[in-house]
Amino acid sequence: MSELLPHPDPEVDAFEQALLRSLGQAKRGEHGRVSTPADIAARKRGRPVGSVKDSPKVQTAIRFDADVLAALKATGRGWQTRVNDAMREWVETHAA
Repeated sequence: MSELLPHPDPEVDAFEQALLRSLGQAKRGEHGRVSTPADIAARKRGRPVGSVKDSPKVQTAIRFDADVLAALKATGRGWQTRVNDAMREWVETHAA
């Protein structure tokens, strides 16, 4: 495998080095696993084993005024997490 001169942009250089390592792995037969249609059909539904947190979140329904919901969604991706964090903070500061 030939070595490239370092690229002035570190991001491009890192990409090129990773690409060369990947090509080397492919040449040596160390490539990733390929799923066959039978493998795909045999998969179970749901999340992979071990990927669920010890204390998973619970799905619930909550009603907001339309303008409040619109404002929350307008904050972009992650709005539900931010609402959860705000509610956690409120619960901690208003504990009985």
